[in-house]
Amino acid sequence: MHAYVRGIARPLQSLAEAARAYGGGAVSKVKVEGAIEVRSLAVSFNAMVDAVDEREQQIMHASLHDALTDLPNRRFFIEKLDRAVSRQSDIHRTFVAFIDVDDFKAINDAMGHPVGDELLRTVAQSLQDRFPDAMVARFGGDEFGLLLTGLDPKEDCTAIARMLESTLNREAIIDGRGILLSASVGIAIGPQDGDSADSLLKSADLALYRAKSDGKGAYHFFEPELDAEASRRRRMEIDLRRAIRDGDFELYFQPLFSISENRVKGFEALMRWPHKEHGMISPATFIPIAEESGMIVQLGEWAVREACRQAAQWPGDISVAVNISPRQLVADGLATCIAQALAQTGLPASRLELEITESVFIGNVERTLKILHSLQLLGVRVALDDFGTGYSSLSYLRSFPFDKIKIDQSFVRALEEGGSAHAIVRAITTLAEALGMETLAEGVETQELFDALQKEGCDMIQGYLISRPVPGEEVVRLIGSLQPAEARFAVG
Repeated sequence: MHAYVRGIARPLQSLAEAARAYGGGAVSKVKVEGAIEVRSLAVSFNAMVDAVDEREQQIMHASLHDALTDLPNRRFFIEKLDRAVSRQSDIHRTFVAFIDVDDFKAINDAMGHPVGDELLRTVAQSLQDRFPDAMVARFGGDEFGLLLTGLDPKEDCTAIARMLESTLNREAIIDGRGILLSASVGIAIGPQDGDSADSLLKSADLALYRAKSDGKGAYHFFEPELDAEASRRRRMEIDLRRAIRDGDFELYFQPLFSISENRVKGFEALMRWPHKEHGMISPATFIPIAEESGMIVQLGEWAVREACRQAAQWPGDISVAVNISPRQLVADGLATCIAQALAQTGLPASRLELEITESVFIGNVERTLKILHSLQLLGVRVALDDFGTGYSSLSYLRSFPFDKIKIDQSFVRALEEGGSAHAIVRAITTLAEALGMETLAEGVETQELFDALQKEGCDMIQGYLISRPVPGEEVVRLIGSLQPAEARFAVG
């Protein structure tokens, strides 16, 4: 009897001590011994310990990894980067890449979150497959990080950057649909670009901003002057927001000249920003900032309203063309904004032309086409700008009945060099005529280009040969000065 009691008492005491230790945060298993009832309790206790240990590991993993891709998260990345920085030197360098998927918001909005999520998983897997020795992390949203440590001076960092470029810029197949994937990459190398995790990431982030300003799918290495540039950009963004609020923008207008009719048939509205301190700021400077910050939608709506207001005062059938950005096109309310502008100004819909570039088709082509059709139903005209510079120009012409094709000025300039440029322009004008679309050549600056375009069957031209962009108050005078009888250049 005493032996039986001891066979219960001793194991129970061990269980009690283990339970008290568990309450204090020390988790350990107990020995399975004693009577069968006690052994059963010990087995259950040990199973609980295993479950608690597994749960703690899951919590720790979740705290250091991204739920969508299961990649390390920003916190884990910085911890690893901290350790790498403590060991880096001129002969053990650190390579940090800050990666941002181009146009992800537009793709996500157009094609839905499930497709967007799958695209992010595709990016994650591609980076892991191509760089098995690197730490790849997702920072959140469409941002990723890549870390390579212990690089010796012979390692070609440019070659690594090019590997990143080829990995991230390609067609991705998501749910059986092809999506043109591209990403911008900012790169910093330690110790030269930073002696701490924070400074290296900041350098890579500044390089990323420069890469994005260079165009989609680009990479850029950190340079010291980028720090000052980032500060200027932040000030520019603050000024831009204030300028939109105060209505400081103006529209200038450049003539669209008909070759066959030998007259001005319309004007393209071009935004200008007369900054109170820095003078006239180029759209090439402020439009990218407006795009990235989302201010382009508000700015674009103002441009539509103001262009309609001014064009309504022009004589005859002179039209106005307004650029619509990709972000503005997919934003809610564009059709309503255009309909209201036409109604409030009295401008006939047929005299308003909306110019879009091929980049609006990145993402959900079907949704983009639906939006364009809804705009055409308003009676406005739709032109495809910068034709020939994208990946699938011809497929877009087959998918949507554009009213006009604007031939990119790179083809126009190439006409002066001879070669295949003439054949390309002739092919574009022939195709457009067969599809019932007008053609307009951009960047025409000489009589020789005018003559070449006329010979190749182009309908309209735009460029300094006709006129530079002029303020709104000069449009009516310019129309009068460019009537057929007083044209400043030969036609025919």
